[in-house]
Amino acid sequence: MSDSQHRIMIVAGEASGDIYGADLVRETLRLKPAISFFGIGGERMRETGVQTLVDSAEMAVVGLVEVIKHFSVIKSAFYKLSDILRSDPPDLLVLIDYPGFNLRLAKVAKKHGIKVLYYISPQIWAWRQGRVKKIARLVDHMAVILPFEAPFYEQAGVPVSFVGHPMLDMVKAGISRDEAAADFGLDPMRKIIGLFPGSRRSEIERLLPVIVASALLLKQEFPELQFVLPLASTLRKDDILPLFNAAGLDITIIEGRIHDLIRACDAVISVSGTVTLEIALVGTPMVIIYKLSPLTYQLAKRLVKVPNIGLCNIVAGETAVRELIQDQANPAEIAGEIAAILNDPTYQAEIVRKLKEVRSKLGTGGASARVAALVLALCQQFEGASSNSVGVRR
Repeated sequence: MSDSQHRIMIVAGEASGDIYGADLVRETLRLKPAISFFGIGGERMRETGVQTLVDSAEMAVVGLVEVIKHFSVIKSAFYKLSDILRSDPPDLLVLIDYPGFNLRLAKVAKKHGIKVLYYISPQIWAWRQGRVKKIARLVDHMAVILPFEAPFYEQAGVPVSFVGHPMLDMVKAGISRDEAAADFGLDPMRKIIGLFPGSRRSEIERLLPVIVASALLLKQEFPELQFVLPLASTLRKDDILPLFNAAGLDITIIEGRIHDLIRACDAVISVSGTVTLEIALVGTPMVIIYKLSPLTYQLAKRLVKVPNIGLCNIVAGETAVRELIQDQANPAEIAGEIAAILNDPTYQAEIVRKLKEVRSKLGTGGASARVAALVLALCQQFEGASSNSVGVRR
């Protein structure tokens, strides 16, 4: 089989997966241009030429209650991709994070003899560790991005490669804080606070009102503060502006250049997620916040086995930055932590020191290139199997 015949289904159900997926596709096509990708993704993946049958913005939900609300959309997407796996099977299925959906899709692929590469592991080391047995049955190769994940899979007999974290290639040395501030039309002489409410609409609904209220408290204590917010590709300004307008709070909303935006900030209020690692790699102090529905939170308390939820804290192996979860994620606590960072240079310096250690624990750059090599290797395995048998993919 020639390279031009290789078709790869790729599934990224969230904004971060869209970013990593786009980088992976770009690197794979650099090595072998005549490969077609299709599946679930967002704007970034479409820019690389991926045919997105479902937009990842429709799939990005967290928590039991939120999944139930969006069940019809998720179910429709699952059946659409499952039908293709059965009727027009690709040469390889590449899954990026999003385990609730992706592990079910892997089961369909397994049934039809399609090889599966799973990039960015479900956080089974944090909760529901028994899923590793399912992964061992359904996945041909795991490409993990955190160093402590590889031994976990090795012990379970799952083929695994530690590829490094793709964020290392994305967060590089850039312009200075003052240059970044000026580029965004902000006053470098005044303090700047980043407000990072997330990329999911459910996060915006639950957390943006708390963030706005926190910013109002900070504005009372520090009248000269400026606030800036990065707009995720899954959102529109109309999702954000009404709350700020109603509160009478000025906000600068920026699309793109998120790492320069982080550099411009003196501190950040951020929801838990991949973005906390980006902020850590830039070295900007932050407070991590998160709220779930009461039912989802009670379930999570029983199931989660790690002391921190912030990815930067998990990688650090300690609480490098403070986390305010559920009832603690209130305006007074959030504003108080940011005020402590602004008022106490020693505290601020200690946070920055701990964040610098995070980068050293993530390995070296080149993650997307390593995963692209795995993609091509698995495609070659399929090609070899196809040339030696009829109707057999494994």
